[in-house]
Amino acid sequence: MKRTYLGEFEEIVLLAVAVLGGQAYGVSLMHDIAKQTGRELRLNQVHSALQRLEEKGMVKSTLGEPTAERGGKRKRLFLVTAHGQRSLQEIQQVRLSFWERLANPFKLGINL
Repeated sequence: MKRTYLGEFEEIVLLAVAVLGGQAYGVSLMHDIAKQTGRELRLNQVHSALQRLEEKGMVKSTLGEPTAERGGKRKRLFLVTAHGQRSLQEIQQVRLSFWERLANPFKLGINL
């Protein structure tokens, strides 16, 4: 499968979906990402990233059951797909590789 590249925010949203598992929906993602990153977010930013991730095949969504707290409205719940999981693993490996190289700067001839 062709490698799909993610922007930083898409990567964070994908990670948050993975962490929240079956409880990932727009508002829960917005709150979790804001808490973890210290960023101020708007719900439409999260929804846009989720839409792009779904178009790339990295997340899939389903409608949850109606809830009284939402006036009978259903939440759109998101889960990471196998493609999304592979992408996260690839991203992690690339980042780890760079961090490991930086952890040993003398090996690279860099004086920090």
